[in-house]
Amino acid sequence: MVSSDASRDGTDAEDVATVVIGGGQAGLAVGYHLKHHGLPFVILDANHRTGDSWRQRWDSLRLFTPAWANGLPGGPFPAPRRSYPSKNEVADYLEAYAARFELPVLTDTRVERVSRRDGRFRVEATGRRFVADDVVVAMSGYQTIRIPPFADEIDPAIVQLSSVEYRNPGQLPDGPVLVVGAHDTGTEIALENAAERTAWLSGRDPGQVPFRIDRPFGRRVGVPAVMFMFHRVMNVRNPLGRKVRENLHRKAGPVVRIKRKDLAAAGVERVPRVVGALDGLPALEDGRVVEPASLIWCTGFGPDFSWIDLPVFSDGALEPTHERGILPSEPGLYFVGLPFLSAASSALLLGVGRDAE
Repeated sequence: MVSSDASRDGTDAEDVATVVIGGGQAGLAVGYHLKHHGLPFVILDANHRTGDSWRQRWDSLRLFTPAWANGLPGGPFPAPRRSYPSKNEVADYLEAYAARFELPVLTDTRVERVSRRDGRFRVEATGRRFVADDVVVAMSGYQTIRIPPFADEIDPAIVQLSSVEYRNPGQLPDGPVLVVGAHDTGTEIALENAAERTAWLSGRDPGQVPFRIDRPFGRRVGVPAVMFMFHRVMNVRNPLGRKVRENLHRKAGPVVRIKRKDLAAAGVERVPRVVGALDGLPALEDGRVVEPASLIWCTGFGPDFSWIDLPVFSDGALEPTHERGILPSEPGLYFVGLPFLSAASSALLLGVGRDAE
């Protein structure tokens, strides 16, 4: 599928029809369809193993979507239909999926630059170069964590971790923990730490889903209804979907699994937003300061496509200008996996298969 001889333009780069950048669920779904159509391609994955982007999350992470909604094309998720898989189950599923369909995944291969010359794409990666007719960027928009600049002003004695670095309460020193960011990740991390230490949860309350996804109503009615809306109704082809897309890009939706009463029962203390540092301590919006032993940033993620050296970004835009992943301004360059690429389900395992097709 990849020629190691001199490429068509005379360089020593490896020649392949399509390079897929990203070996997670989006990249594997793209690979499945390319292989199904008999097209030559290669998938480049910066991780050491397929699924590592999931393995590297915190230990207790479980999906909010049930197993029946997490299968990629041609491969149903191997778990009870209404169960909520753990992050390791997802990682192992992706690894087994790539092996089952013999997808050509090159691990430990981080892409450093994508450019174009003489009508073909140049892909520069760790120790390798490729030339290709088409490039599919199969990555989410959640690549770099957003940590405020004043984090550098906080006393070094306070252990700071991002949600990417956090694994479990055993990592943290004795003493209070301040969790900054009160959405799904922040609430779950604050809750699991409250059993062992004082846990402060900082941030705006985004609301909560009005049912428990683990209870019979949630499993049989609530979650299937939401999945139907996300996958079939909220899409870029209708006014409702476009409005939802605009709102989601401005603010996050409600907390899915954890309820306010869960936090209160566990003793998690809600505090206002952290707005800066005062004498090395986190300063709250109401003027108070807190003195935690550790601080976990759960402040969200943003895209990082700085390695794409092509004119596909409007002034100041972090994501490319596209139409359902197709870039009219750059033929042959495609995106899969971005939030709300075509529907509210686009960033979920449920939606990437359809977008990839």
